[in-house]
Amino acid sequence: RWGLMRNTFSENLTEHSYMTAVLAHALALIRREVLHLEGPDPDRCAVAALYHDASEILTGDLPTPIKYYNPDIKAAYKQVERIAGNRLLEMLPEALRDAYAGYVLEEDEQIIPVVKAADKLSAYIKCIEELKAGNAEFESAAKQSRWRAGAKPGEVVHSSAAEPGQSSLPSVGVAHPDQ
Repeated sequence: RWGLMRNTFSENLTEHSYMTAVLAHALALIRREVLHLEGPDPDRCAVAALYHDASEILTGDLPTPIKYYNPDIKAAYKQVERIAGNRLLEMLPEALRDAYAGYVLEEDEQIIPVVKAADKLSAYIKCIEELKAGNAEFESAAKQSRWRAGAKPGEVVHSSAAEPGQSSLPSVGVAHPDQ
């Protein structure tokens, strides 16, 4: 994810997927248990997050600025990810392929927004960690990640608990219903 930047703390695919899974689980739990909203099962969100970048085992990571440079590149990369995901599924025993397909190919429309929010939150946390370590190279990425995580321009997003009337959670239906 951060291949174009100097990292104080390196992060491999396993570490990133684990953090994203923990965050996806928490976001789905908050949605269900705290906000009492309908939504996907937190356990399924965690599993989906573990596999959300599985295709990168074969493709490697394409930096976000390149991946989303224009719609044609984005569509082509989505196709590459799908081909890689199908290749990974072919490596499994046939009896297990269907059980993994929805996770590896990111097919569950209810789960996708939660996993994407967790992925964005993970990126923002990484930026904050790098900034706290004195790595100013992540300043721009932190602002972009903060915006992608649902913060409005000028809004303060807290890295700990949100203050009353503010949400530090990405906007995937986990914000308080009154907001």
